[in-house]
Amino acid sequence: MKRCEWVGKDPIYLDYHDTEWGVPVYGSELLFQHLLLDGAQAGLSWITILKKRENYRELFHQFDPQKMAKMSDSALEKILLNPAIIRNRLKVYGFRKNALAYLEISKEQSFSDFLWAYVEGTPVINHWNSLAEIPTNDEVSLAMSKALKKAGFTFVGTTICYAFMEAVGMINNHTTGCFRYDKIK
Repeated sequence: MKRCEWVGKDPIYLDYHDTEWGVPVYGSELLFQHLLLDGAQAGLSWITILKKRENYRELFHQFDPQKMAKMSDSALEKILLNPAIIRNRLKVYGFRKNALAYLEISKEQSFSDFLWAYVEGTPVINHWNSLAEIPTNDEVSLAMSKALKKAGFTFVGTTICYAFMEAVGMINNHTTGCFRYDKIK
């Protein structure tokens, strides 16, 4: 079975690629979770975050933005002592900051509508033959990044936004030879 070149042999990566990556996600809170985890990845490999994903869920109230927004500094400091996640102060405090920004956006529109508007509500189907062809950002991820930053989010640079859009199916970047390409398309 042919897969995208980045997958490797680790079972957690294989499962993620085969069942999650690139599948369109429309639920606002699930999109929020994905955005947080993509931000946590900054400077690290995605598999590092995948292996710690359940720990993040447990420590951050299943990514419930209402509960996360109310987390105290002392609660965040306690989380920073936990080796089950990436103990980066800016990223950990950024989770609360992003929850507050999420709640502000949600007062006006659903987070899903806010994000999916960048691809006009429909996944973009790319036709890449190899990993080398796939960009790490584009004008859409730049626009999304700027809007998220303006709304108060952190760890939402253009490359993070592009990886996020790939993960949640806003863009289909499975390579054309990958068995998932046609299934997602």
